[in-house]
Amino acid sequence: MIDTAASDDVELEMLKSMSVVREAIVADADDEVDGAMAEGAAAKRANDEVKARRKILPVIEGLVLLAALLAPLVLQDYLTVFATRVIILALFALSFDLVWGYAGIMSFGQALFFGSAGYGVALLARDLDITNIFLVLPAGTLIGLTFALLLGGFLLLGRHPSSVIFVSLGTLTGSYAADRLARGWYYLGGQNGIPSIAPMSLGSYDFTEGPAFYYLVLGILVVVYLLCRFLVRSQFGLALAGLRENEQRIAFFGYKAQHLKAIIFTIGGAVAGLAGSLYAFHEGFVWPNMVGVVVSTQVVLYVLFGGSGTLIGAVVGAVIVEGVSFWLSDNYREIWPIILGLLLLLVILFRPLGLISFVLGERERVGSFGAKQKERRNAP
Repeated sequence: MIDTAASDDVELEMLKSMSVVREAIVADADDEVDGAMAEGAAAKRANDEVKARRKILPVIEGLVLLAALLAPLVLQDYLTVFATRVIILALFALSFDLVWGYAGIMSFGQALFFGSAGYGVALLARDLDITNIFLVLPAGTLIGLTFALLLGGFLLLGRHPSSVIFVSLGTLTGSYAADRLARGWYYLGGQNGIPSIAPMSLGSYDFTEGPAFYYLVLGILVVVYLLCRFLVRSQFGLALAGLRENEQRIAFFGYKAQHLKAIIFTIGGAVAGLAGSLYAFHEGFVWPNMVGVVVSTQVVLYVLFGGSGTLIGAVVGAVIVEGVSFWLSDNYREIWPIILGLLLLLVILFRPLGLISFVLGERERVGSFGAKQKERRNAP
């Protein structure tokens, strides 16, 4: 009897233990389910936020385009001329944003491609009387592309990967050397540059300062912007985004990082050459500063102020910096450079990603490649 009672007690204890274990397992399972549901809800919220942010960029682009289309209708003639110059500089800023904002190449010599194209088309107009738009603009683009290919090949395609400092100083040296060469070469006009360039033409029509030139430049900017947008959202753009964020990992995946840099550097040079060609015909003359360090630094400030890696940030930065400079120089002639410098310094200190970061998050700046893949995985 004693053995039977003891056996019953043992079985009862075992049943109690199993019950406790079962309850613990069920509780753990419930916790896992709750955690998974919480993670799913958080992921959904994150996706919703990404989608919401994604809608902001097209809105900004649309508003900027609308304002640009309406500007000549409300601006005085001299302001339309100024706005044309600003749009050309925005195209120039776009070339630098491709190089730095998407590939992480700090080019302090972007003016080399801008100014060399300007000098090239000026010589075509002066010596060969070639001003047809279908000849001079492709020629200027080709000049910028060629100079960028030569300089990029030298700086980026060596046996060992080039450091950021090496490329920065190399491009800076190239720009400084071009400035010195232009100032000392009599054929290029020396210090005075090449004045009185004939107007760019299309048949018997000459593009002079005014609404026609403005809308021509705006149309070119829109086309180039759309091509750049397609480029940076392609598979090549995905590789560029990875290159900017973590170059070593991209190289580990089998990409030739230096070749990618050389390609985008060359494309940026072509866009800068196109901008330089338009600038030369709009201003009517070219001078050594166009290839020098000052203009190279100026385009860096455009992208820093507006926001790198977004394309639209470069355009907005050029418009704001040039607009503020124009207003300050007109109202505070003695100290306007100091005021402008302080404004730029404040933006760089407190908004390192530029003014565009007030409305665009980091996710939008990098791209939406990962978000699309995540949405596919979460799809039922």
